[in-house]
Order: sequence, then structure tokens, then C-alpha cells
Amino acid sequence: MIKRPLPEPAALQQQYAAALLSDVLPFWETHSIDPEGGFLTCLDRRGEVYDTDKFVWLQARQVWTFSMLYNRLERRPSWLDIARHGAEFLRAHGRDGDGNWYFSLNRDGDPLVQPYNIFTDCFAAMAFGQYALATGDDEARHIALTSFRNVLRRRDNPKGIYSKAVSWSRPMRSFAHPMMLLNLSRELKEFIPPDEWESMNDGWAKEITDLFIDRETGLVFEHVSPDGSHPDTFEGRLLNPGHGLEGMWFLMELALERNDTALAAKSVDTILRILEFAWDREHGGIFAFMDAHGKPLQQLEWDQKMWWVHLETLLALLMGSVRLGRQECWTWFERLHEYTWQHFPDPEYGEWFGYLNRRGEVLLPIKGGKWKGCFHVPRCLYRCSELLKGPFPS
Repeated sequence: MIKRPLPEPAALQQQYAAALLSDVLPFWETHSIDPEGGFLTCLDRRGEVYDTDKFVWLQARQVWTFSMLYNRLERRPSWLDIARHGAEFLRAHGRDGDGNWYFSLNRDGDPLVQPYNIFTDCFAAMAFGQYALATGDDEARHIALTSFRNVLRRRDNPKGIYSKAVSWSRPMRSFAHPMMLLNLSRELKEFIPPDEWESMNDGWAKEITDLFIDRETGLVFEHVSPDGSHPDTFEGRLLNPGHGLEGMWFLMELALERNDTALAAKSVDTILRILEFAWDREHGGIFAFMDAHGKPLQQLEWDQKMWWVHLETLLALLMGSVRLGRQECWTWFERLHEYTWQHFPDPEYGEWFGYLNRRGEVLLPIKGGKWKGCFHVPRCLYRCSELLKGPFPS
């Protein structure tokens, strides 16, 4: 990798904003909108559709993205039209008779995969929350809150009848749940009674700091026993650096809003510890999965370099640098910015690649699929461009 001097913040701000407005969003506006309803997310490098199945959480993420940008960046009618196009498709086809969100649909909206997890409900709640703010649509607000309550109701048994695990023999708690709920509650803050909102966030923040951030190593474990211990098993040793880093900026955002300097500092310290552990010193970039003890992993993709991991980390580092004045965050941001912008953007056909091998070479030349859609790239570019406006601490 060629090392280049990092531009000044003003130039960086323009770089992130231009990538969002002139590259990434136009790719999705041009290629993903299905005239029959909803979005087509399985797009190859050029934006050609290679599969027409519709994954509900990606439909919802795209509704959220265009609604959020309409609410926070610019009230472009075309962005609201895109959000409405997806929201109406989801409203018509996305849920079963009990209000649970399917995982996937065919092109026409017929269900393909049952609502086997709560993550789809989470992103549906986020989508309809932002869409309700954009439109004043009372039904959208109701859908957002109903989906949120459904996530809370199902949290202790998120897969329900679709779970393969025997729950009593080795009970485990997942970091994804308090992390997800912390972000989701912030998205729906305008709709939740203030006392309830504060109480919920107190609980989720405490759960993250007391159970999932390991006191000895400072790392975030993906799964822990109910007492916070780590069974010597695949799941018990698993680290998901991207989740840990993304979750820490969720936690930092809450801490900054509350002027909780101790919690904000803990969030940044954890970000730096994860990076020290998960950075690939031979080839650069952040590993997708790691074992806390260096043992073999079940995840065969453990050494891939994934788009969302690097994007969420850029945002976390920039938040720690700009909002808290942590020089170590800026030093890491310089390194990660260089790696990310040299490897993930596609200057020929637009948008960003999602999957690199360990050496940083493109592994799958696609722009969207079952897991990658219009979400992490635009969210990071927007949030980073806003942070880069400053003011920077002296």
C-alpha cells in the first residue's frame, strides 16, 4: 500500500461528501429501484441485477437511508420518493399475520423465508421511524413502534421456534442484542416516553460495559455466559471486531449526549484496544472474525476484509477524534482511511466493493447481495462528512 499524506479536514470533508452524493447514492438510485415495487439489491459490479429475491432487512435499510438523508441532509423530493417506494412495498408485503417481518420475499412480494430472527424487525422499525419523521405518516409511526415492541418482546428468544440451540444446556447472551437496541432506541427517541427511553438505555449501556467488554483484555466478546464469563468454546471465544467497533460508537454517542465523560472514554479505549488486537499487521485492514485465544475459528471467512467493518471503524475513530479530542483516534483514522479508500471504492463503475481477501484483493466483485445493500457505505460517508466539518478540539 502506498502511503500518502492525509488531506486537511476540509478536503477530507469534501471527499466523503462527494463520494456520497456523486458516486454511491446515484448507483442505487440508478440500479436498485424495481418498477414493480421495492428494491433490487443483488447487483453486480456494473449494477446489473443477478438475483431478484428481496431481503426485507435490506429493503428496510434502504428506506431508512433515503428517509434519513431527507430528514438530516437535504429535503430532496427524489429521496423521499425512493423511501416511499420501498416503504409501500414493505407495508404491503413485509409482515406475517402476527406482525413479524419475513426475512425474504420473491420479486412480487410473496414470502420466501419465515421471520426467524428479530434483526429484520429492528431495521423495519428504524426504516418506518425515519419515514414517519419525513412524512408525518401516523401509520408509519405505528409500524415503527409496533416493530420496536416486537423486538423487545422477542429479545430473550429471538429465533423462537426457528432456533436450533438447546437453550438450557449452555445459555449464552449475544452482544448484537444490546448493541442493536441501543442504536434502535436512539432512532425512535422522538416516539418513546422520555423516562422509558432513559431507563432502557441505562440498562443496555450497563449490559455492554459490565458483561461484554472484558475487564482483563478490554475486548468485546460476541457471546458471553449470563454472568459475563467466557466458555472455552467456539462461541465463547469469538470476537467480531466490526460489531465491537460499531457498538462502541453507539455507546459513545449516548455518553456524549449525557456528558458522561467516563463512559465516552471507556468507549474510545475499547475501540483502540480492539484495533490493536484485530489489525492485520502483515497485509493491513481489520480481520472479520478472531478467536480471543488464537485458536481455529468456525467462520471460514475470518480473514476477509469486509466493507462494513472498515466503514463503521472510520466513523468510530472520527467521533473519538473530533468529539473527544483523542489524538490516538486520529492516528488510527489516518491509517484506516488510507487502507479503506485504496481498496474498497470502485472508480470505474461506482459504489464500493464489499468483500476483499486477506491481501486486500477484491474477492467478490459485487455491489450488493443478501447482506450488502444501501446502508453502511452511505451512512458512514454522511456521518463522517458531517464530523469533518468540525469544530476540531484545539
